Amino acid sequence: MSDLAALDAYGTVIEPATLKIQRLLPGPIERVWDYLTRTELRRRWLASGEMPAQPGGSFELVWRNDELTDPPGPRPEGFSEEHRMLSQVVAIEPPRRLVITWGVQSEVEFGLEIQGADVLLTVIHRRVPDRDVLLNVSAGWHAHIDVLAAQLSGQTPKPHWDNWVRLRSEYEARLPA
Repeated sequence: MSDLAALDAYGTVIEPATLKIQRLLPGPIERVWDYLTRTELRRRWLASGEMPAQPGGSFELVWRNDELTDPPGPRPEGFSEEHRMLSQVVAIEPPRRLVITWGVQSEVEFGLEIQGADVLLTVIHRRVPDRDVLLNVSAGWHAHIDVLAAQLSGQTPKPHWDNWVRLRSEYEARLPA
């Protein structure tokens, strides 16, 4: 088993207000890229939204987390059935790198690297405004990537909200205050 297969699935704070999470996924790289960029595939693990294929293009991400897994688990208090966020493509280098704005303050970079038959996904979420948001996005990225990994592997993902609630608690203990 390679060192990459043993990657810690948990995200880490790599500098103030920046989360990094990595996961080894089944390839090929073009397939994983499609799950990042094509709305009909991205909505199955994260959020829908027609993403432009050039920098500067704006788009809206639409989350419907209750639809990601069957069953989804009970939705935590304070979360709505649907969430929308305006984003913009900052950089796009198919099939290896995608950078988007995350609302008005943050930025998310997706990197893909071939590792034999697998693909190393690296997500870097920059400019997270505070600890509460950091805990939410850490659990969120982790839970969403769990769904992506299960789908790419042909497995049934765990109930999304149950997983998110568990992970939120674990990140609270793992990440520095």
